Amino acid sequence: MRAIIHEAYGAAHDVLTLREVQKPVPGDSEVLIRVKAASMHADVWHVVEGVPYVIRLGNGVRRPKRPIPGTDLAGIVEATGANVKRLRCGDAVFGEIVKFGWLNGGAYAEYAVVPEEFLVLKPDNITFEQAAAVPAAGIIALSNIRLGNKAGQKAVINGAGGATGMLAIQILKAQGAHVTAIDSAGRLPLMTAAGADRVVDYAKEDYLCGTERYDFVLDIAAVLRPTEYKHVLTSTGQYVPIGHAHYGHASRFNGRVFGSLPYFIGLLLRTLLDPRKRKAFKILSKLQLMTELKTLLESGKLTPVVAKTYPLEDVAQAMRDMQAGKTLGRMIITP
Repeated sequence: MRAIIHEAYGAAHDVLTLREVQKPVPGDSEVLIRVKAASMHADVWHVVEGVPYVIRLGNGVRRPKRPIPGTDLAGIVEATGANVKRLRCGDAVFGEIVKFGWLNGGAYAEYAVVPEEFLVLKPDNITFEQAAAVPAAGIIALSNIRLGNKAGQKAVINGAGGATGMLAIQILKAQGAHVTAIDSAGRLPLMTAAGADRVVDYAKEDYLCGTERYDFVLDIAAVLRPTEYKHVLTSTGQYVPIGHAHYGHASRFNGRVFGSLPYFIGLLLRTLLDPRKRKAFKILSKLQLMTELKTLLESGKLTPVVAKTYPLEDVAQAMRDMQAGKTLGRMIITP
C-alpha cells in the first residue's frame, strides 16, 4: 500500500515521503480500515516537527517510532480482529486513531489499523471527507464545552473561525446557548453561517471592553491570561481555555521544550482543587464523545466544513497551507 513515511523531525517537505509499505494487520481488538479520507490539523504538525520537544518522549526521542502520521480518518472496515464485536466488514466508520493527539496514528495511508473503541459508524448524511474533519476538533470542542456550558447561557468563543471553533459554535447552539463568535474579518461570514448569534472582528472591536457579561467563555486563541476575562464573566461564569500555539509563533506558547503543557497542567490542578469545578469535572471516553458527535451529525445540528482536499502525495503542501491560515475549514487528505 502507499503511505506517507515520517523519517525524522522537521519541516514537512524535508521529512515526509510517499512510499510503498506493507499493509498492516489488525490485532485482536482492532479493525483494518481502507482509508477514504484523513484530516490535516495542528496536532499532526506538532508531531511532524517534534515541537515542543516533550512530545518526542511518546513518539521517539531521536526519530519517530511510528512512521506514518495522521490521526483522524474515515473509511470502510476491511477486516476485524478476533475480539471485535461492534463493527463488521463493510461498515463505514470514522474516528481518531490514537488515545492522545500528539502521536503518529497511521491515517495518511491507504490502509490503517484502529482500535475498535475509537471508531463509530459514519452517518449516512455526511461524506467521508466531512466525517474525517470531525474527530480531533470535535472531541476537543465537546470535551471543553462540557466543562462549563448549560442550556440557555450566554457563551463567547474567542478564535471561533477555525475547525474547532466552527464545531464549538454548532455544539453550543445545539445545547441552546446564545453564542458570540470572535475572529478575524474574513471568517465572520462562515461563523454566521455556522449559527453564531453575534460575530465580532477582533481587530475592530474589543468585546472585553463592553458591558456584556457571559456565562461561558471558550478561549481557543488563548492570547490573554484567565484573569483578564474575570470582569466579563457572570458570578457563576466559567472560563475554559483550549489554546493554540500557532505553529510555534504564539507569544504565550513558544517554549520549544514543554510548550503550553505546564500552563494547562496548572489549570487542571486548580480545577481539581476547586470543589465546585471538581464536582462537575468528568472525563468521558473517546467512544462516548464520538457517539455524541455522531448523534449531532445525524441530526443535522453539526455540519463540518471541508476547505480543500489533497491527494496523499500532497500532504506536505496541505500542512504548509494549514500553517498559512488562509483556508477556511478543514483540509482533507484522500488516499
